[in-house]
Amino acid sequence: MKTKFRSRGSLVALALLAMATVAPSLAVAQAQETVENRLKRVETELRAVQRKVFPDGAGKTFAPEITAATTPAPAAVGTPAAGAVTDLLSRMDAVEQQLQRLTAQTEENQNRMGKLEARLTALEPAPAPSPAPEAAASTPATPAGAVTLPPVTTKPAAKPAATPAPAATPTQATPSADRVAAVRAIEKPKSNDAGEDEYLYGYRLWEAKFYPEAAQQLQKVVDQYPRHKRISYARNLLGRAWLDDGKPGTAAQFFLQNYLADKKGDRASDSLLYLGVAMTRIKDTKRACGAFQEFRATYPQDVEGRLKTQYEAATRGVKCD
Repeated sequence: MKTKFRSRGSLVALALLAMATVAPSLAVAQAQETVENRLKRVETELRAVQRKVFPDGAGKTFAPEITAATTPAPAAVGTPAAGAVTDLLSRMDAVEQQLQRLTAQTEENQNRMGKLEARLTALEPAPAPSPAPEAAASTPATPAGAVTLPPVTTKPAAKPAATPAPAATPTQATPSADRVAAVRAIEKPKSNDAGEDEYLYGYRLWEAKFYPEAAQQLQKVVDQYPRHKRISYARNLLGRAWLDDGKPGTAAQFFLQNYLADKKGDRASDSLLYLGVAMTRIKDTKRACGAFQEFRATYPQDVEGRLKTQYEAATRGVKCD
């Protein structure tokens, strides 16, 4: 009987020992599964943020900063699997830190874009004292006191009739006969490139200081040849014609239009600089300083190069914060 009881006692002791050994392993396995689920969730969020920061893909994602751990050899019975859980926790902490950095970068990019849009909005000029012609109008407006220009043709007319003076209005003066004759004396280019001819004719009118007639001619170029290689030149010179004619408010609209239409255009930097000049003329120092600041930031090569003299003259005496 004693032997039988001893045998039963040994079996019970072995069973209790086995339960004590297996219980910690089950608890560790459950903890490991919970951590694995958490790690998968965090890694999924990380990939989502990477796609947001780099929407066009092409491999523009952060390389993993952690690598999968080597699968450990099976532990002896009764040995806790704490090493696997610790490894998972380390991986999860590293991924969460990477996720925080990506989130911060996204917020920084959005904040930077917001500031740039605010700067461009600040450059919008105040309404001009007198209404400006629409840049995309089908028929260019004739500036006050300007001679109505005949179209440039590649073949001279047999006997051009006298150009009638524009209808008189309370604010528009009829050009004198001497002015009409002087304008008609400006030679009209004739080549196989009609857009180039139109632009050069406008330039010659501006160079001869016939600013209203130059504005009329250059407006025609902008309307009829919007895709011509000279379009950036024409829009900028159109603003210059209005500015030199003493109408800086109207000129500012054309300068801003040329800059925003194509910031890489041949005369986009000129227009941004002269936008600041126009704002200075109407005593809008805040917008003038905004234009000059944008000019320095966007075209540093012109600040020290082609437009250095004009920039120094334009900013002389202008006090910006």
